[in-house]
Amino acid sequence: MVTGRRRISRTFTRWLLGPVLLWGLLALLSRCVQLRMSDKKVKAYFAGSPVQPVFAFTKGGGRSIHYVSLGADTLPLVVFVHGSPGSWDAFIGFFKDSLLLGKARLISVDRPGFGKSNLGKPERSLKAQAASLVPVLETNRSATRPILVGHSLGGPLIARVAMDYPQLVGGLILVAPSVDPALEPKEWYRKVGDFLLVRPLLPAEIDVSNQEILPLRGELTRMLPGWKTLTLPITVIQGEKDQLVPAANADFVKRSAVNAPVKVVMIPGMNHFIPWERPGVIREAILSHLKD
Repeated sequence: MVTGRRRISRTFTRWLLGPVLLWGLLALLSRCVQLRMSDKKVKAYFAGSPVQPVFAFTKGGGRSIHYVSLGADTLPLVVFVHGSPGSWDAFIGFFKDSLLLGKARLISVDRPGFGKSNLGKPERSLKAQAASLVPVLETNRSATRPILVGHSLGGPLIARVAMDYPQLVGGLILVAPSVDPALEPKEWYRKVGDFLLVRPLLPAEIDVSNQEILPLRGELTRMLPGWKTLTLPITVIQGEKDQLVPAANADFVKRSAVNAPVKVVMIPGMNHFIPWERPGVIREAILSHLKD
């Protein structure tokens, strides 16, 4: 009988201790994790730069969208869209790239729910996220349509923008894009992060990321018919050893965008973090699109 009680006690303790430890870890994480640069660090990064970026807000899809711009609005426009989680500064290095400065106007956005674009308020619909970027694209004053660069979840988002607003997009550069619904992983821990008692303990960026990735498979499925409507130039840059977004996503774009010229750049041995580890490959793709 005593042995039975001890077993029950141990089982109850484990059952109770698991969530307590998890919540404690999440609470600690919420204090330690910083997924975007502080204003102070951004200011220090651009200190001494001959051309300073402009920080601005616009209203799109009923949301406040924060973006950073560099260069005259009459230059060809290149818009960077980060993954999940993330912020505009995922592409900050391009704002000091001497090969791009003077050739293009560069804009990097905080997607809805991230950075200064209503941090902590997720937008689960890619269609709604695409609509929120329209006012940013409409700042273009050049003679050419904007080139959009999207990393990870930013990839399907810019594809959705091109599907819904073809008159506003001149080319797509998809960097390690999560685009094939059949390749979306089933990650059990995301449902744990969706629990009512867990969500308040998560850092805002992690919660928003979880909330937009949970429905992503369905969002990508709804986009399937739209791929054949694309006729603009598309470049896919993919790491061969990407453990987060399978390399086969690049093949999906080739199979699906049947009416668009698609170029695939497969980087041997490369992981998911191309914007930080291989920015030169992205730069070359941008320069190639600017020549077209």
